[in-house]
Amino acid sequence: METILEASNGIKWSQPLGLFINNEFMSSSNGKTIPTTNPMTEEEICAPAGATAADVDKAVSAARAAFKHDSWKKLAGKERAALMRKLADLIEEQGDVIATIDVVDNGKTFATARYFEVRLAADVLRYYAGWADKVYGQSIDCGPEKMAYTIKTPVGVVGQIIPWNFNTAFVGMKLGPALACGNTVVLKASEECPLSVLFIGKLIKEAGFPPGVVNIINGTGAEAGAPLAAHTGIDKVSFTGSTATGKQVMRLAAENLKSVTLETGGKSPAIVFEDADLDNAVKWTHDGIMRYAGQMCFANSRVFVQESVYEAFLSKFKAQVSQVSVLGDPFEQTTFQGPQVSRVQYEKILGYIRSAREEGATVYMGGEPASVDGKGFFVEPTVFTDVKPGMKVYREEIFGPCVAVIPFKTEEEALEMANDTVYGLASSVFTNNVARAHRIAKEFEAGMVFINLSNSTDVGVPFGGTKQSGIGAENGEAGLMPYYYTKSVYINLNV
Repeated sequence: METILEASNGIKWSQPLGLFINNEFMSSSNGKTIPTTNPMTEEEICAPAGATAADVDKAVSAARAAFKHDSWKKLAGKERAALMRKLADLIEEQGDVIATIDVVDNGKTFATARYFEVRLAADVLRYYAGWADKVYGQSIDCGPEKMAYTIKTPVGVVGQIIPWNFNTAFVGMKLGPALACGNTVVLKASEECPLSVLFIGKLIKEAGFPPGVVNIINGTGAEAGAPLAAHTGIDKVSFTGSTATGKQVMRLAAENLKSVTLETGGKSPAIVFEDADLDNAVKWTHDGIMRYAGQMCFANSRVFVQESVYEAFLSKFKAQVSQVSVLGDPFEQTTFQGPQVSRVQYEKILGYIRSAREEGATVYMGGEPASVDGKGFFVEPTVFTDVKPGMKVYREEIFGPCVAVIPFKTEEEALEMANDTVYGLASSVFTNNVARAHRIAKEFEAGMVFINLSNSTDVGVPFGGTKQSGIGAENGEAGLMPYYYTKSVYINLNV
């Protein structure tokens, strides 16, 4: 169930193609495979197995058996932590291979895959390994006749559904808190680019995790994701992806009232006041929308700029895009933006650009398909002006290298426009007025606020949104909470 692959950077590896269940790679129940495509060359890479409902059943059964087995159930927190740290070490040791796989399968640049995403996956596993022996309850004085204590108890078998944009990072972000609390996992990778996630399955076995503790399946949402979310053998679901799919996950999870954590879409605003350091604002808002070819849930895709500095900001932003947003081969050090993940995503983004023109917006720069040597799902970094609140590019998540730059007059107007969205994942404000910065931060309707920067997160800080951007949070101590329930134990002191 493996094939030998080699990338254009010379790195060769043995790529698993099967579903990782009970520490073994296996074919799907009906032999189905799902081809995955290199978005740079538009050529098929390989065809890993595609899970069915029967395969979901098999993975859930393996996870349930592992949850009950002494090889996992009786491990102390520090012993779980040792396995998690070993996995983090292996991910770092294989970092060049994992990053190469993500470049080939996803189109992200090697630099971001290797030096941001691989490191993040390892860092978050180590962070939660530090919590594994500290998830404990408390004793409570109930008077002279009885006392009580609480136990933080793992919820059981967890279903985790991850997206295609930060697939390696999400392996760490999802597995970390679940394993720290003592749960077992069925993790579904996105069929768009599952290869790095399947490769990490090999490392999970090598790290010494007992069979069935972590199971990884590849498959479509309809054939694998929906059966996982609805499965009555799953005690909790954690989903990251679109808001529309998140709503479906909630409906399916209601079958047995399993708890749900969602991190969904965003249409994040950034407000730039006239007293801001414009060079700093340009640097961060550019990175906050153009990094990863704009394929980020918390991308600052709406930038509101005070009228007095609007033209100056636009000029500087255009220069930043021209100088920094270099399209090209993701393996090249000079490349900032690789291709979009797939033809479907590429065409979706171009459709939004067409709609912007049709609805009366101005394409200030970019707005065209691009290619490298005549191939690749590339879209030029695009800036919209003359954008009105009723337009699609103002309201809907594009998930591409597209930003609307919109003028405002007053603080009140800026806040009203910034919060005028169904989403609430992230918001940014740029100003040198400390009082204003904290005032705006308090008024933003968002789970994360950035002052004089954008989208710079930390594994120790909760990551999550409000409104239709999700339920609950990942990272930090808050990320542990969905993975345990509190059991109260009472003791009669008169016996």
